[in-house]
Amino acid sequence: MRENEDAKGDVEIVGRILDGETDAFASLLSKYGGYVAGIVKRHVPYEEIEDTAHEVFVRAYESLPTFKGTGGFQPWLASIAVRTCFDYWRARYRSKEVPLSALTERHQEWLENALSGEAVGMCSETESRREGKEILDWALNRLPAEERMVLELVYLQEYSVKEAAALLGWTAANVKVRSFRARRKLRALLSRLSERGERQ
Repeated sequence: MRENEDAKGDVEIVGRILDGETDAFASLLSKYGGYVAGIVKRHVPYEEIEDTAHEVFVRAYESLPTFKGTGGFQPWLASIAVRTCFDYWRARYRSKEVPLSALTERHQEWLENALSGEAVGMCSETESRREGKEILDWALNRLPAEERMVLELVYLQEYSVKEAAALLGWTAANVKVRSFRARRKLRALLSRLSERGERQ
């Protein structure tokens, strides 16, 4: 019941903005600022969260005439947030601003052990989890934006294929194909990295 009232309230606010009451957008910014930041921080580096979240709201404001009101404002805004993050990584990949720092010996050892199924040395569970995340981030940074985003949504955030498709503006079939290819490429990248470490 409360959700329906919120949705109706959002539609009413959008209508007021489109009728010229532009200051009413501040209420949507206030209401959904934390929600958007929560989406953005799962996809971009920490230092880029604020600028990316700001870009989401700029795009949302500019796109208000396309908002139909049927699916609710929050899901509509979520799709804009995900696509803005996608565009962030696409721009970084094209300009080759992806960090290219090499993994440390400790990362290399962690990866070799993980791929071989052995215990991950003497490090604590927290350290092991942190190192695993650093290696995953390193590998994701080397994938094109499409592959990075679909892996994050489907495998890391556990969205369904249908949900990921709605957020990205793709078909479900496209999400399935891209996620399969991206997972295979990621696995090959990590395997090559491990093999390189063994030869050194």
